[in-house]
Amino acid sequence: MDLIYGIKDKPSFGKTVLFAIQQLLAIMAATIAVPAIVGNGLSASAALFGAGVGTFVYLLFTKSASPVFLGSSFAFIGSMFSAFGGAASLAVGYWGLIIGALMAGLVYVIIAVIVKFCGVKWIDKLMPPVIIGPTVSIIGLSLSGNAVGDLMKSSVAGGSVYVALICGLVTLAVTMLCSTYSKKIGRLIPFIIGIAAGYVLASIFALIGTLADAPALIVINYGALKALDFGSVSGYLSLPKFTFMLGGTAGLKGLTGSYLLTLFAAYVPVAFVVFAEHLADHKNLSAIIGTNLLEEPGLTKTLLGDGVGTMVSTFFGGCPNTTYGESIGCVAITRNASTITIWFCAVLCIIFSLISPLVALLETIPSCVMGGVCIALYGFIAVSGFKMFQQVDLNKNRNLFVASVIFITGVGGMVVSFGKVEIRTVACALILGILTNVMLSKETE
Repeated sequence: MDLIYGIKDKPSFGKTVLFAIQQLLAIMAATIAVPAIVGNGLSASAALFGAGVGTFVYLLFTKSASPVFLGSSFAFIGSMFSAFGGAASLAVGYWGLIIGALMAGLVYVIIAVIVKFCGVKWIDKLMPPVIIGPTVSIIGLSLSGNAVGDLMKSSVAGGSVYVALICGLVTLAVTMLCSTYSKKIGRLIPFIIGIAAGYVLASIFALIGTLADAPALIVINYGALKALDFGSVSGYLSLPKFTFMLGGTAGLKGLTGSYLLTLFAAYVPVAFVVFAEHLADHKNLSAIIGTNLLEEPGLTKTLLGDGVGTMVSTFFGGCPNTTYGESIGCVAITRNASTITIWFCAVLCIIFSLISPLVALLETIPSCVMGGVCIALYGFIAVSGFKMFQQVDLNKNRNLFVASVIFITGVGGMVVSFGKVEIRTVACALILGILTNVMLSKETE
């Protein structure tokens, strides 16, 4: 893919801010969804702050050579529930989140050391294109249900599915038209324009619904803004509820040996699974930007950035981090791989997390509008995997079976749980693909 801005390119300040806002919009919904799902006092603003700081760490370790944002990881949701479920109190549970993330981060560090001394060739043998291509596609395809579900969902109870669908499809259409036909800045910020168009349309429907007393037309929820004071800066600048602050010293005193074993069982196995997703994401991003990130900056540095970034992020926001497919999709569609954009996005995450009305304003973006954008984002991830798969010889039964196992288990949504440890769809598909490839490795030419 011909990039408009390469990794080291520096767009003008104005463009960089726009690109950063676009990245923020792409990653925001998923980043704040994890603390919302886990609950127990975790906040969206703290998760945004943690994601921004975690991305800083990742960029520092990779020396700004890998243009991807790190956000809240869905793979660790089961682990986070375990941290609270096995805790004697909420205060202990908050420290459990931090300690669990430390354990998971150490897995990354250990693997990074192994890669440092053994290189990455063993990874290429273990996961050739016939495995990586379909796995990358599954990352996008496994999220397709989320995108379609959001596309047809109103943000308020009783809202019309059809009105939501119209708003989402208009968002998608505007995004595609800008990305395809725009000659200047529009081609670089199609998501901002698309989301703005969908938001305005949703607002019009909401206004009509309010005036006509027709709740079915109200697809956008402004209720989150009503209780906020925009009157003074001191009124809306606030420090997020950081995880270490919620735990306090009382939480540390409640830690026990059996609880630490629970955390180990909940976090460490998942860390190995997320390592596989880390590989697939970086292989995918490498294909998009035309630079092998496993060699430069190197898998050791990306793993250290991801692992240490997870530790730091959880200390503030409670949520372990992972490289985001939405961020990679944004790079693919806009053809902007400048890491300056990611730096600015991380800065914006931290700034926005400190200003309550801005977080609330972002949360008013209707689900249907984000669903329209995500159809494009997740679709590009899936298609980029198919492109990696193009050179695979499908006349060989071995390749046919490997691809078949990955696609069917991935699209079918296979998830395996061992107690409180959950192996999610992408990891299941990847693991089974590797096992199939090894089992059939003796196929004759």
